[in-house]
Amino acid sequence: MARIPATAVAASGLIGGYGVARWTEKRPLGGVALAAAGSLAAYGWNRQAGPRAAAGLTVAYVAAFAGSHPLAKKVGAWPAVFAVAGGVAAASWAVTRRSANP
Repeated sequence: MARIPATAVAASGLIGGYGVARWTEKRPLGGVALAAAGSLAAYGWNRQAGPRAAAGLTVAYVAAFAGSHPLAKKVGAWPAVFAVAGGVAAASWAVTRRSANP
């Protein structure tokens, strides 16, 4: 079975969590999707880069989710979600790439 990179899981979790909440009109359901993807990404980060990197990237994931709310007031909901998802993906890629190539 092919492994999905934690970078993709994290970005998809932010986008998918918002999408689920918006389309179902049930915010808690979006939160479940967000948390599930975040947990899976954290597992991948821990496996790829160790517990310290996983903790830092998990904090970035949660901060991106929180930061998307005020950003959405300035640029709109979807642009904000895509922006923070891109930021988390970039951070994840940088940290896991550096760990994979010592």
